[in-house]
Amino acid sequence: MLYLASKSPRRRELLMRLGIDPRLLDIDIPEVRQPGEAAFDYVRRVSREKAGAGLLGIAGVPDALVLAADTEVVLDDEVFGKPVDSDGAVRMLSRLSGRTHQVISVVWILSAGREAQAASVSDVTFAALTPAQLDGYITSEEWQGKAGAYAIQGRAEAFVTRLDGSYSGVMGLPLHETAKLLGKFGIDVFAGAKE
Repeated sequence: MLYLASKSPRRRELLMRLGIDPRLLDIDIPEVRQPGEAAFDYVRRVSREKAGAGLLGIAGVPDALVLAADTEVVLDDEVFGKPVDSDGAVRMLSRLSGRTHQVISVVWILSAGREAQAASVSDVTFAALTPAQLDGYITSEEWQGKAGAYAIQGRAEAFVTRLDGSYSGVMGLPLHETAKLLGKFGIDVFAGAKE
C-alpha cells in the first residue's frame, strides 16, 4: 500500500495521473533552511524528513511504502517558500519577474527496510510582469500556499516564457522521476493500463 505524506492536493492529483490513489498522511514538519545549507540539500532533507515522519506515523503497517516530496523555488541561492501574506507574494513575484529561476523537486520513498530518492531541477523563465498583472494575480489569491507565490498549473502559466525541465515537477511532483522510483519498489504504473 502506498501512502502519500503530504497535505498537497496537487501531489495526490499528480499521483492519480499515474493511476495510483494513495492513502493520505497528514504530517507536519518544520521547513527551515539551516545556516549554510545548499538549496538542493535543503529540499532533499525536507523531503526525507516528510517521508520519515510519515513512516513513523504508520509504524507496524506491513509492506507500507511512504512517498513524500518537497518542491521549492530558488533564485540567487535564495529559497522562496510559501509567502505568508500578499506583500510577501508581491515581493517574490517581483523578484522572479523577467528572470530565470530554478524549481527543485525531490521525491523520497521509504519502507521499513528500503529507501530511495529522485530529483528534478527545472529552469523557469518569467516574462517581465506589469503592475497590473501582479495586482490581478495577487487578487486571484492563487498564490496562497504556493512555493514562490505561484502555481504554474493556473493563471501564472501565462507568466512563463520558457520551461526547461519537468512541468509536473514545477507543480510539485515530477512524474517521470516518480514513476521510475515507484518501479524500484515494484510498482509499475503501466501494468494493466488501458488505452
